[in-house]
Amino acid sequence: MALIVQKYGGTSVGSVERIKEVARRVVDTCKKGNSVVLVVSAMGGETDKMIDLANSLSQSPPDREMDMLLSSGERISAALTAMAISELGVPSMSLTGRQVGIITDAVHTKAKIAKISADRVKQAVKEGIVPVICGFQGITESSDVTTLGRGGSDLTAAAVASAIKADACEIYTDVDGVYTTDPNIVPEARKLEKISYEEMLELASLGAKVLKTRSVEFAAKYDVPLVVRSRFSNAEGTLVTKEDKDMEQVVVSGIAYDKNQTKITIMGVPDKPGIAATLFKGISESNIVVDMIVQNISHDGKFADISFTVPKTDEKKAKEISDKIAKELDAKNVSTDKSIAKISVVGVGMRTHSGVAAKMFESLSNNGINIMMISTSEIKLSCVVSKKYTELAVRVLHEAFDLAKKKKAVKKRKVKR
Repeated sequence: MALIVQKYGGTSVGSVERIKEVARRVVDTCKKGNSVVLVVSAMGGETDKMIDLANSLSQSPPDREMDMLLSSGERISAALTAMAISELGVPSMSLTGRQVGIITDAVHTKAKIAKISADRVKQAVKEGIVPVICGFQGITESSDVTTLGRGGSDLTAAAVASAIKADACEIYTDVDGVYTTDPNIVPEARKLEKISYEEMLELASLGAKVLKTRSVEFAAKYDVPLVVRSRFSNAEGTLVTKEDKDMEQVVVSGIAYDKNQTKITIMGVPDKPGIAATLFKGISESNIVVDMIVQNISHDGKFADISFTVPKTDEKKAKEISDKIAKELDAKNVSTDKSIAKISVVGVGMRTHSGVAAKMFESLSNNGINIMMISTSEIKLSCVVSKKYTELAVRVLHEAFDLAKKKKAVKKRKVKR
Protein backbone atom coordinates (compact mmCIF):
# COMPACT_ATOMS: atom_id res chain seq x y z
CA MET A 1 0.00 0.00 0.00
CA ALA A 2 1.30 3.43 -0.95
CA LEU A 3 0.34 7.00 -0.16
CA ILE A 4 0.17 8.80 -3.50
CA VAL A 5 -0.46 12.44 -4.39
CA GLN A 6 -2.00 12.81 -7.84
CA LYS A 7 -2.21 16.17 -9.60
CA TYR A 8 -4.43 16.92 -12.59
CA GLY A 9 -4.24 20.08 -14.67
CA GLY A 10 -6.92 22.22 -16.26
CA THR A 11 -7.42 20.13 -19.38
CA SER A 12 -7.85 17.00 -17.25
CA VAL A 13 -10.77 18.57 -15.36
CA GLY A 14 -11.99 20.73 -18.24
CA SER A 15 -15.46 19.16 -18.51
CA VAL A 16 -17.87 16.96 -16.56
CA GLU A 17 -16.80 13.90 -18.57
CA ARG A 18 -13.13 14.54 -17.91
CA ILE A 19 -13.77 15.04 -14.22
CA LYS A 20 -15.52 11.66 -14.21
CA GLU A 21 -12.45 10.12 -15.89
CA VAL A 22 -10.21 11.56 -13.16
CA ALA A 23 -12.58 10.22 -10.50
CA ARG A 24 -12.45 6.74 -12.04
CA ARG A 25 -8.66 6.78 -12.11
CA VAL A 26 -8.52 7.85 -8.47
CA VAL A 27 -10.99 5.15 -7.42
CA ASP A 28 -9.05 2.50 -9.37
CA THR A 29 -5.87 3.53 -7.55
CA CYS A 30 -7.69 3.28 -4.22
CA LYS A 31 -9.05 -0.17 -5.05
CA LYS A 32 -5.47 -1.40 -5.43
CA GLY A 33 -4.98 -0.68 -1.75
CA ASN A 34 -3.45 2.80 -2.04
CA SER A 35 -4.38 6.03 -0.32
CA VAL A 36 -4.78 8.97 -2.69
CA VAL A 37 -4.58 12.71 -2.14
CA LEU A 38 -5.71 14.71 -5.14
CA VAL A 39 -4.66 18.19 -6.28
CA VAL A 40 -6.53 19.89 -9.12
CA SER A 41 -6.19 23.04 -11.20
CA ALA A 42 -9.07 25.22 -12.37
CA MET A 43 -11.06 23.88 -15.31
CA GLY A 44 -9.28 24.55 -18.60
CA GLY A 45 -9.63 28.15 -19.78
CA GLU A 46 -11.34 29.41 -16.62
CA THR A 47 -8.32 31.30 -15.28
CA ASP A 48 -7.88 33.16 -18.58
CA LYS A 49 -11.59 34.04 -18.60
CA MET A 50 -11.31 35.53 -15.12
CA ILE A 51 -8.23 37.52 -16.13
CA ASP A 52 -10.16 38.90 -19.11
CA LEU A 53 -13.05 39.87 -16.82
CA ALA A 54 -10.67 41.72 -14.51
CA ASN A 55 -9.00 43.53 -17.42
CA SER A 56 -12.40 44.62 -18.72
CA LEU A 57 -12.94 46.47 -15.44
CA SER A 58 -9.46 47.81 -14.76
CA GLN A 59 -6.27 48.43 -16.73
CA SER A 60 -4.25 47.50 -13.63
CA PRO A 61 -6.32 45.26 -11.36
CA PRO A 62 -4.95 45.17 -7.78
CA ASP A 63 -2.91 42.02 -7.19
CA ARG A 64 -4.76 41.24 -3.96
CA GLU A 65 -8.12 41.26 -5.72
CA MET A 66 -6.72 39.18 -8.59
CA ASP A 67 -5.75 36.51 -6.08
CA MET A 68 -9.25 36.50 -4.60
CA LEU A 69 -10.70 36.20 -8.09
CA LEU A 70 -8.35 33.59 -9.54
CA SER A 71 -8.43 31.31 -6.49
CA SER A 72 -12.15 30.65 -7.13
CA GLY A 73 -11.42 28.53 -10.21
CA GLU A 74 -9.79 25.72 -8.23
CA ARG A 75 -12.61 25.70 -5.70
CA ILE A 76 -15.07 24.85 -8.45
CA SER A 77 -13.03 22.01 -9.94
CA ALA A 78 -12.11 20.60 -6.51
CA ALA A 79 -15.73 20.50 -5.33
CA LEU A 80 -16.95 18.92 -8.58
CA THR A 81 -14.18 16.30 -8.52
CA ALA A 82 -14.94 15.41 -4.89
CA MET A 83 -18.59 14.94 -5.87
CA ALA A 84 -17.61 12.65 -8.76
CA ILE A 85 -15.37 10.49 -6.55
CA SER A 86 -18.08 10.21 -3.89
CA GLU A 87 -20.57 9.10 -6.55
CA LEU A 88 -18.30 6.12 -7.26
CA GLY A 89 -18.54 4.97 -3.66
CA VAL A 90 -15.31 6.41 -2.22
CA PRO A 91 -15.69 9.17 0.41
CA SER A 92 -14.12 12.45 -0.73
CA MET A 93 -13.96 16.07 0.35
CA SER A 94 -12.62 19.26 -1.22
CA LEU A 95 -10.18 21.48 0.66
CA THR A 96 -8.96 25.01 -0.07
CA GLY A 97 -5.37 26.06 0.39
CA ARG A 98 -6.36 27.68 3.66
CA GLN A 99 -8.02 24.51 4.94
CA VAL A 100 -4.92 22.51 4.05
CA GLY A 101 -2.73 24.96 5.96
CA ILE A 102 -0.64 26.28 3.08
CA ILE A 103 0.90 29.46 4.49
CA THR A 104 2.65 31.78 2.02
CA ASP A 105 4.44 35.10 1.97
CA ALA A 106 2.48 38.22 1.01
CA VAL A 107 3.65 38.57 -2.60
CA HIS A 108 0.31 38.44 -4.38
CA THR A 109 0.04 36.55 -7.71
CA LYS A 110 3.54 35.03 -7.20
CA ALA A 111 3.46 33.91 -3.58
CA LYS A 112 6.04 31.50 -2.14
CA ILE A 113 5.12 28.77 0.32
CA ALA A 114 6.48 29.51 3.81
CA LYS A 115 5.11 26.41 5.55
CA ILE A 116 2.42 23.77 5.28
CA SER A 117 0.85 21.71 8.04
CA ALA A 118 -1.57 19.46 6.07
CA ASP A 119 -3.01 18.14 9.36
CA ARG A 120 -6.49 18.03 7.91
CA VAL A 121 -5.22 16.12 4.89
CA LYS A 122 -3.51 13.52 7.10
CA GLN A 123 -6.68 13.08 9.15
CA ALA A 124 -8.83 12.62 6.06
CA VAL A 125 -6.47 9.94 4.72
CA LYS A 126 -6.55 8.18 8.08
CA GLU A 127 -10.36 8.11 7.88
CA GLY A 128 -10.34 6.67 4.35
CA ILE A 129 -11.40 9.92 2.70
CA VAL A 130 -9.86 11.17 -0.54
CA PRO A 131 -8.98 14.87 -0.05
CA VAL A 132 -9.30 16.94 -3.23
CA ILE A 133 -7.10 20.00 -2.77
CA CYS A 134 -7.39 23.30 -4.59
CA GLY A 135 -4.03 23.80 -6.26
CA PHE A 136 -2.35 27.14 -6.94
CA GLN A 137 -3.46 28.87 -3.74
CA GLY A 138 -2.53 29.57 -0.15
CA ILE A 139 -3.05 32.16 2.54
CA THR A 140 -0.86 34.65 4.39
CA GLU A 141 -0.37 34.82 8.15
CA SER A 142 -2.80 37.75 8.10
CA SER A 143 -5.46 35.64 6.29
CA ASP A 144 -5.18 37.18 2.82
CA VAL A 145 -5.70 34.74 -0.05
CA THR A 146 -2.67 34.33 -2.31
CA THR A 147 -1.93 32.46 -5.53
CA LEU A 148 1.35 30.76 -6.42
CA GLY A 149 1.65 31.87 -10.06
CA ARG A 150 1.57 29.81 -13.24
CA GLY A 151 2.24 26.16 -12.54
CA GLY A 152 1.22 26.69 -8.92
CA SER A 153 -0.82 23.49 -8.79
CA ASP A 154 2.30 21.41 -9.46
CA LEU A 155 3.96 23.25 -6.58
CA THR A 156 0.96 22.57 -4.34
CA ALA A 157 1.18 18.86 -5.17
CA ALA A 158 4.90 18.67 -4.38
CA ALA A 159 4.43 20.63 -1.14
CA VAL A 160 1.54 18.45 0.03
CA ALA A 161 3.47 15.28 -0.88
CA SER A 162 6.37 16.49 1.23
CA ALA A 163 4.16 17.45 4.17
CA ILE A 164 2.35 14.08 4.33
CA LYS A 165 5.48 12.08 3.41
CA ALA A 166 3.86 10.57 0.32
CA ASP A 167 5.55 7.67 -1.47
CA ALA A 168 5.19 9.48 -4.80
CA CYS A 169 3.75 12.59 -6.39
CA GLU A 170 2.23 11.82 -9.79
CA ILE A 171 1.78 14.76 -12.16
CA TYR A 172 -0.76 13.89 -14.86
CA THR A 173 -0.32 15.75 -18.14
CA ASP A 174 -1.17 15.50 -21.84
CA VAL A 175 2.09 13.62 -22.48
CA ASP A 176 3.25 10.29 -21.08
CA GLY A 177 6.56 11.48 -19.68
CA VAL A 178 9.62 13.64 -20.21
CA TYR A 179 11.15 13.37 -23.69
CA THR A 180 14.60 14.13 -25.03
CA THR A 181 12.95 17.07 -26.81
CA ASP A 182 9.55 18.16 -28.10
CA PRO A 183 8.11 15.21 -30.12
CA ASN A 184 6.12 17.70 -32.19
CA ILE A 185 9.41 18.96 -33.60
CA VAL A 186 11.39 15.72 -33.53
CA PRO A 187 9.12 12.65 -33.96
CA GLU A 188 12.08 10.42 -33.04
CA ALA A 189 12.35 12.01 -29.58
CA ARG A 190 12.67 9.36 -26.89
CA LYS A 191 10.82 9.16 -23.58
CA LEU A 192 13.18 9.07 -20.60
CA GLU A 193 12.65 6.43 -17.93
CA LYS A 194 14.11 8.71 -15.29
CA ILE A 195 15.82 12.05 -15.02
CA SER A 196 17.57 13.87 -12.18
CA TYR A 197 15.98 16.76 -10.31
CA GLU A 198 18.79 19.00 -11.54
CA GLU A 199 18.28 18.10 -15.20
CA MET A 200 14.51 18.48 -14.91
CA LEU A 201 14.96 21.83 -13.20
CA GLU A 202 17.15 23.06 -16.05
CA LEU A 203 14.76 21.74 -18.72
CA ALA A 204 11.77 23.31 -16.97
CA SER A 205 13.50 26.68 -16.64
CA LEU A 206 14.60 26.52 -20.27
CA GLY A 207 11.15 26.12 -21.79
CA ALA A 208 10.13 22.48 -21.36
CA LYS A 209 6.45 22.68 -20.43
CA VAL A 210 6.03 19.32 -18.69
CA LEU A 211 6.86 20.64 -15.20
CA LYS A 212 7.37 24.08 -13.69
CA THR A 213 10.65 25.01 -12.01
CA ARG A 214 9.25 25.75 -8.55
CA SER A 215 7.63 22.34 -8.20
CA VAL A 216 10.88 20.64 -9.18
CA GLU A 217 12.89 22.84 -6.79
CA PHE A 218 10.56 21.94 -3.94
CA ALA A 219 10.63 18.24 -4.79
CA ALA A 220 14.43 18.24 -4.94
CA LYS A 221 14.77 20.10 -1.63
CA TYR A 222 12.54 17.63 0.22
CA ASP A 223 13.33 14.52 -1.84
CA VAL A 224 9.81 14.03 -3.21
CA PRO A 225 9.75 11.46 -6.05
CA LEU A 226 7.89 13.05 -8.99
CA VAL A 227 6.37 10.91 -11.71
CA VAL A 228 5.22 12.55 -14.95
CA ARG A 229 2.37 10.47 -16.40
CA SER A 230 -0.31 10.69 -19.08
CA ARG A 231 -3.93 11.24 -18.17
CA PHE A 232 -4.87 9.25 -21.27
CA SER A 233 -3.27 5.91 -20.35
CA ASN A 234 -1.80 3.76 -17.60
CA ALA A 235 1.64 3.72 -19.21
CA GLU A 236 4.65 4.15 -16.95
CA GLY A 237 5.84 7.74 -16.95
CA THR A 238 9.17 9.42 -16.22
CA LEU A 239 10.55 9.38 -12.70
CA VAL A 240 12.22 12.60 -11.53
CA THR A 241 14.58 11.67 -8.74
CA LYS A 242 18.09 11.99 -7.29
CA GLU A 243 21.08 11.80 -9.62
CA ASP A 244 22.82 8.44 -9.88
CA LYS A 245 25.87 7.02 -11.68
CA ASP A 246 23.82 5.77 -14.64
CA MET A 247 22.71 9.33 -15.40
CA GLU A 248 26.32 10.57 -15.50
CA GLN A 249 27.08 8.18 -18.38
CA VAL A 250 24.70 10.10 -20.64
CA VAL A 251 26.36 13.35 -21.72
CA VAL A 252 23.21 15.15 -22.93
CA SER A 253 19.76 14.11 -21.73
CA GLY A 254 17.60 16.62 -23.57
CA ILE A 255 17.19 19.63 -25.83
CA ALA A 256 14.93 22.48 -24.71
CA TYR A 257 13.74 25.62 -26.44
CA ASP A 258 11.93 28.76 -25.36
CA LYS A 259 10.32 31.22 -27.76
CA ASN A 260 8.81 33.32 -25.00
CA GLN A 261 11.87 35.50 -24.48
CA THR A 262 12.61 39.14 -25.27
CA LYS A 263 16.07 40.67 -25.56
CA ILE A 264 16.44 44.19 -24.18
CA THR A 265 19.53 46.22 -25.07
CA ILE A 266 20.63 49.47 -23.43
CA MET A 267 23.06 51.16 -25.80
CA GLY A 268 25.76 53.70 -25.06
CA VAL A 269 25.95 53.16 -21.31
CA PRO A 270 28.94 54.91 -19.65
CA ASP A 271 31.40 52.15 -18.76
CA LYS A 272 32.11 52.69 -15.09
CA PRO A 273 31.69 50.73 -11.85
CA GLY A 274 28.15 50.35 -10.47
CA ILE A 275 26.25 50.76 -13.76
CA ALA A 276 25.20 47.10 -14.07
CA ALA A 277 24.35 46.99 -10.36
CA THR A 278 22.06 50.00 -10.71
CA LEU A 279 20.30 48.52 -13.73
CA PHE A 280 19.72 45.00 -12.43
CA LYS A 281 18.81 46.12 -8.92
CA GLY A 282 15.89 48.02 -10.43
CA ILE A 283 14.88 44.98 -12.47
CA SER A 284 15.10 42.57 -9.51
CA GLU A 285 13.07 44.84 -7.23
CA SER A 286 10.17 44.33 -9.63
CA ASN A 287 10.46 40.52 -9.27
CA ILE A 288 11.57 40.16 -12.90
CA VAL A 289 13.83 37.20 -13.60
CA VAL A 290 16.74 38.05 -15.89
CA ASP A 291 18.24 35.15 -17.81
CA MET A 292 21.19 35.87 -20.08
CA ILE A 293 23.34 38.99 -19.83
CA VAL A 294 25.95 40.21 -22.31
CA GLN A 295 28.01 43.41 -22.08
CA ASN A 296 29.97 44.73 -25.06
CA ILE A 297 32.56 47.47 -24.50
CA SER A 298 33.25 50.08 -27.17
CA HIS A 299 36.72 50.33 -28.74
CA ASP A 300 37.61 53.42 -26.72
CA GLY A 301 36.46 51.76 -23.49
CA LYS A 302 34.15 54.65 -22.57
CA PHE A 303 30.77 53.15 -23.37
CA ALA A 304 29.08 49.76 -23.31
CA ASP A 305 25.99 48.06 -24.65
CA ILE A 306 24.23 45.84 -22.12
CA SER A 307 21.85 43.17 -23.42
CA PHE A 308 19.74 40.83 -21.31
CA THR A 309 16.77 38.55 -21.79
CA VAL A 310 13.50 38.40 -19.83
CA PRO A 311 10.27 36.42 -20.21
CA LYS A 312 7.86 38.07 -22.65
CA THR A 313 5.32 38.42 -19.84
CA ASP A 314 7.72 40.82 -18.10
CA GLU A 315 8.81 42.65 -21.24
CA LYS A 316 6.66 45.77 -20.77
CA LYS A 317 7.67 46.30 -17.15
CA ALA A 318 11.34 45.54 -17.85
CA LYS A 319 11.35 48.01 -20.77
CA GLU A 320 9.80 50.76 -18.63
CA ILE A 321 12.42 50.25 -15.91
CA SER A 322 15.23 50.13 -18.49
CA ASP A 323 14.03 53.36 -20.11
CA LYS A 324 13.96 55.11 -16.74
CA ILE A 325 17.41 53.89 -15.70
CA ALA A 326 18.89 54.58 -19.15
CA LYS A 327 17.76 58.19 -18.83
CA GLU A 328 19.32 58.46 -15.37
CA LEU A 329 22.58 56.99 -16.70
CA ASP A 330 22.57 59.20 -19.79
CA ALA A 331 22.61 56.15 -22.09
CA LYS A 332 21.82 56.56 -25.79
CA ASN A 333 18.68 54.45 -26.14
CA VAL A 334 16.88 51.18 -25.31
CA SER A 335 15.76 48.60 -27.87
CA THR A 336 13.81 45.34 -27.67
CA ASP A 337 13.99 42.25 -29.86
CA LYS A 338 11.09 39.79 -29.69
CA SER A 339 12.26 37.65 -32.60
CA ILE A 340 14.59 35.46 -30.55
CA ALA A 341 14.54 31.97 -29.09
CA LYS A 342 16.69 30.18 -26.56
CA ILE A 343 18.02 26.73 -27.44
CA SER A 344 19.61 24.61 -24.70
CA VAL A 345 21.30 21.26 -24.21
CA VAL A 346 21.08 19.70 -20.74
CA GLY A 347 22.77 16.73 -19.08
CA VAL A 348 24.44 15.90 -15.77
CA GLY A 349 27.06 14.03 -17.81
CA MET A 350 28.37 17.40 -19.05
CA ARG A 351 30.21 17.71 -15.73
CA THR A 352 32.54 14.87 -16.63
CA HIS A 353 32.56 15.00 -20.45
CA SER A 354 34.19 17.65 -22.65
CA GLY A 355 33.38 18.79 -26.16
CA VAL A 356 29.68 19.58 -25.71
CA ALA A 357 30.08 23.29 -26.48
CA ALA A 358 32.23 22.62 -29.54
CA LYS A 359 29.72 20.13 -30.94
CA MET A 360 26.80 22.46 -30.28
CA PHE A 361 28.44 25.50 -31.88
CA GLU A 362 29.68 23.50 -34.85
CA SER A 363 26.28 21.91 -35.48
CA LEU A 364 24.51 25.28 -35.45
CA SER A 365 27.20 26.88 -37.61
CA ASN A 366 27.04 24.11 -40.21
CA ASN A 367 23.34 24.86 -40.62
CA GLY A 368 23.73 28.62 -40.94
CA ILE A 369 22.35 29.43 -37.48
CA ASN A 370 24.00 32.46 -35.89
CA ILE A 371 24.47 32.62 -32.12
CA MET A 372 23.63 35.96 -30.47
CA MET A 373 24.18 35.14 -26.78
CA ILE A 374 25.62 32.24 -24.79
CA SER A 375 24.99 31.10 -21.22
CA THR A 376 26.45 28.10 -19.39
CA SER A 377 26.20 26.16 -16.16
CA GLU A 378 27.65 22.85 -15.00
CA ILE A 379 24.96 20.83 -16.75
CA LYS A 380 23.54 23.27 -19.30
CA LEU A 381 24.58 25.21 -22.37
CA SER A 382 22.17 27.76 -23.88
CA CYS A 383 22.29 29.92 -27.00
CA VAL A 384 20.04 32.71 -28.18
CA VAL A 385 19.28 32.48 -31.91
CA SER A 386 16.79 33.98 -34.33
CA LYS A 387 13.33 32.59 -33.62
CA LYS A 388 12.86 31.47 -37.22
CA TYR A 389 15.60 28.86 -36.71
CA THR A 390 14.11 27.33 -33.54
CA GLU A 391 12.81 24.07 -34.98
CA LEU A 392 15.85 23.57 -37.19
CA ALA A 393 18.21 24.12 -34.26
CA VAL A 394 16.33 21.60 -32.11
CA ARG A 395 16.41 18.93 -34.84
CA VAL A 396 20.07 19.53 -35.62
CA LEU A 397 21.18 19.27 -31.98
CA HIS A 398 18.98 16.27 -31.25
CA GLU A 399 20.68 14.45 -34.11
CA ALA A 400 24.16 15.70 -33.24
CA PHE A 401 23.95 14.25 -29.73
CA ASP A 402 22.30 10.97 -30.86
CA LEU A 403 19.35 11.45 -28.55
CA ALA A 404 16.99 9.29 -30.61
CA LYS A 405 19.25 6.30 -29.98
CA LYS A 406 18.16 3.99 -27.18
CA LYS A 407 20.50 4.43 -24.22
CA LYS A 408 21.67 1.76 -21.81
CA ALA A 409 18.76 0.55 -19.71
CA VAL A 410 18.71 1.81 -16.16
CA LYS A 411 16.95 0.41 -13.13
CA LYS A 412 13.85 2.42 -12.41
CA ARG A 413 12.83 3.24 -8.86
CA LYS A 414 9.48 1.58 -8.32
CA VAL A 415 6.64 2.91 -6.19
CA LYS A 416 4.69 0.24 -4.35
CA ARG A 417 1.07 0.43 -5.42
